[in-house]
Amino acid sequence: MKAINAVRMGGVDVLPLVEGGKGVSVSTGASAGAWAAAGGAGTVSIVNADSYDEAGHPVPQIYHGRTRRERHEELVDYAIRGGIAQVKIAHETAGGKGRVHANILWEMGSAERVIEGVLEGTKGLINGLTCGAGMPYRLAELATRHGVYYYPIVSSARAFNALWKRAYYKSAELLGGVVYEDPWRAGGHNGLSNTENPLNPEDPYPRVAALRKLMRGFGLDTTPIIMAGGVWWLEEWENWIDNPELGPIVFQFGTRPLLTQESPIPQAWKDRLLTLKEGDVYLNRFSPTGFYSSAVNNSFLQDLRGRSERQVAFSPEPVGTHEVAYGVGARKREVFVTADDLARIKTWEAEGFTEALRTPDSTLVFVTPDSAREIVADQVACMGCLSECKFSNWSQHTPTFSNGHRADPRSFCIQKTLQAVAHASGPGAAEVMDHNLMFGGTNAWRFATDPFYANGFVPTVKQLIERIMTGR
Repeated sequence: MKAINAVRMGGVDVLPLVEGGKGVSVSTGASAGAWAAAGGAGTVSIVNADSYDEAGHPVPQIYHGRTRRERHEELVDYAIRGGIAQVKIAHETAGGKGRVHANILWEMGSAERVIEGVLEGTKGLINGLTCGAGMPYRLAELATRHGVYYYPIVSSARAFNALWKRAYYKSAELLGGVVYEDPWRAGGHNGLSNTENPLNPEDPYPRVAALRKLMRGFGLDTTPIIMAGGVWWLEEWENWIDNPELGPIVFQFGTRPLLTQESPIPQAWKDRLLTLKEGDVYLNRFSPTGFYSSAVNNSFLQDLRGRSERQVAFSPEPVGTHEVAYGVGARKREVFVTADDLARIKTWEAEGFTEALRTPDSTLVFVTPDSAREIVADQVACMGCLSECKFSNWSQHTPTFSNGHRADPRSFCIQKTLQAVAHASGPGAAEVMDHNLMFGGTNAWRFATDPFYANGFVPTVKQLIERIMTGR
């Protein structure tokens, strides 16, 4: 195994190990600070992070506003206060070692306001700003204003080319690194393009080599590329280390830090990780962001898949084969479906899926009455946690705060489910894990097979980094 040496990143020499950012109370100050203290770059998520009361208890993020706009302002306030609290914890825990980064989704609602608020409230405490889930053109401008390094997350050389030519060339001196997040292997939201097959993963090496070639053309020979997604044992990536074609490479770990003593996720989540088998993590496109995302294939995802499978096209008037009348809703408003689809509908209704919900694509999805009530209630309770949301039709970019489309019942309230899974406790926690979104990289099944975790061993962050540094 080649020696794993420090890399110059963000103006200092650090271990080439980055903790990946995981939103909504998962990448906390305790975890990020411990990672930095061990010599790497720890990452605090400032996506609706937890803040604390005077007794040190997390403040529940409860919304009281009567309108979406009012609730959105509450959400921004929660996010800024929580981000500041977690960054301060990370800074204190790091003890001046490593680097403390902050991570945010560009498509988070009012992301720029949250970034500004957190950076203003933590002056001198954040060393780098990481951002993806969209095309964060203004990331360099925000980072430059506050004197911090920035780390855009991309899934291809083409994406970085667009960012560089539009904005980043103006702030090259603060570009701390470029995160290549593999769209097939990384956990959470991924950047698969419409031309890429979600069922056909590509080898990351040629994609990263193309990114480095592009960066060299911009004079970024020594700017590190951070490989994110699918990294487990570094001996499996030995040919990437000290590779002249790739240049400086850093490795990001998002899934493995979930199973540490400092990780804040519920014990039921940690227990579930140790039982996963290969194939248990599912790359899906149900997210209200419109992006693909990688998560544990539990009953929550199975229900979402079932909604889309119980779906038929309809016409508001008889057209072609859509000539059979069907009544929708309590008022039985008439639409027209095909005879074959009506037969399918009757089968679903006999199974208890009696409620038909309209989608923006002129289709009907069939769910149970309880599910229909929950979907509608979640849509009504929207707090604008995304810049645009397919599920609720919220948009921060229009005067009406609507994207102009019908809300899509095939998706879900991402804020609700991520808050639930991050804070589950007590006897029912395992059930909460099964009925909510559990993000994870596609390699999460390796917890069950890696001898490091034998007999349920859960390491500290320091022990995990020491193990990673052996290459095994």
